[in-house]
Amino acid sequence: MGAQVLGCSVDHVPCLAKWAESLGGVSFPLLSDFWPHGAVAESYGVLRADGFAERAVFVIDQAGVIRYGHVFDIDHAPETGRILDELRRIDPQAAALEPPPPEVVEIPGARIVMYCTPWCSDCRRAREWLRERQLEYVEVDIHANTAAAGRVREWAAGKLITPTFDIGGAVVVNFDEARLVKLLGE
Repeated sequence: MGAQVLGCSVDHVPCLAKWAESLGGVSFPLLSDFWPHGAVAESYGVLRADGFAERAVFVIDQAGVIRYGHVFDIDHAPETGRILDELRRIDPQAAALEPPPPEVVEIPGARIVMYCTPWCSDCRRAREWLRERQLEYVEVDIHANTAAAGRVREWAAGKLITPTFDIGGAVVVNFDEARLVKLLGE
């Protein structure tokens, strides 16, 4: 829709590079707001007193005007659908050129289904935890499968929380090891 995504963090460049590497790479430029520390975050009103920045999203039009801004819970990734809705609202002509939504893929059935995202650190921990216990599971990327994202939203009070597990019909939202052990009979 004619938009350019930029990531900006108060971390220094080597830290941003490691973060991007941990995700398997990112498809957008990452900007460091390290020196002078937090100057950009401060100018947008999202620099916290502890020196960290809030998790915020801003949509800036081609004239440099902020058309949308929202601070999200620091523990949750911003919802892509909400941002796309704002882009559609701001530029309906660009929205008309938007590619069709991805095909909905059927959610596989298995004893253990883990709904996740490739970049979630708790998802990485959960994968390792399952592998260490030699537990077979099916992994579903909620960003590639809209039906799966909808299911997670139903289970997590409207939020996209990963990992979320379906273990024979019992749902575990987030990586709750004690609950997983109990459900899996370990």
